[in-house]
Amino acid sequence: MRTTWRLPFHLSQFLLLLPFAACASPRAAFTGTMAWSFDDVPAGRLPAGFAVAATRRVGPLASWEVAESAGAPSGRQALSLSYPNHKSYDSFNLCWNGSLAFRDGAITVKLCARSGREDQGGGLIWRASGPDDYFVARLNPLEGNLRLYHVLAGNRTMLASADCKAVAGTWYELRIEQRGERIRCAVDGAVLIEAAAAVLPEPGGVGVWTKADAATDFDDLRVEGAGP
Repeated sequence: MRTTWRLPFHLSQFLLLLPFAACASPRAAFTGTMAWSFDDVPAGRLPAGFAVAATRRVGPLASWEVAESAGAPSGRQALSLSYPNHKSYDSFNLCWNGSLAFRDGAITVKLCARSGREDQGGGLIWRASGPDDYFVARLNPLEGNLRLYHVLAGNRTMLASADCKAVAGTWYELRIEQRGERIRCAVDGAVLIEAAAAVLPEPGGVGVWTKADAATDFDDLRVEGAGP
């Protein structure tokens, strides 16, 4: 009589799931260079791969679009938060690319605060796993400072702050560099913040950020991924 051997149900199910478990492993970090001038994007649209989101969303999402922007550093267009569409002081507005897995390297953007009574200016997000988890560095003309935060489960924690005079209607270059836990933030080439954070160690998306009613234009976004 021939005996047929069968794996226990739970073990066979485990073996079947192994390929899927491998697919769920962390993404490889981006190591190239990508840049957006936004001049090749039709006005009124978003760049390919970018999406609008919000942290601690209250009410409708902000309106983001590529549009003509006075004094844009490259060409005539920029990525613009044209209308906040809400009055929530605690809501953060995002336009981000979740498919670009940035871990280490540098990200640069030029930004110009256009308006905002509750808040002004904005900045960069990176290592984002979603709209509630990321690093953010932002420049605020109303407060006259540059600040670095991490956001976890929608809760923002400040890591460092530096005085930095800025004027609405003027373009500034914001650059962040990260290697492991070490982070540097610079405005117009001057390093103002150096800090370390042991959170958000995995590669994640990148994008731009404003708070509350801050309407801001962004241009010349550049991502440079570094190898191990």
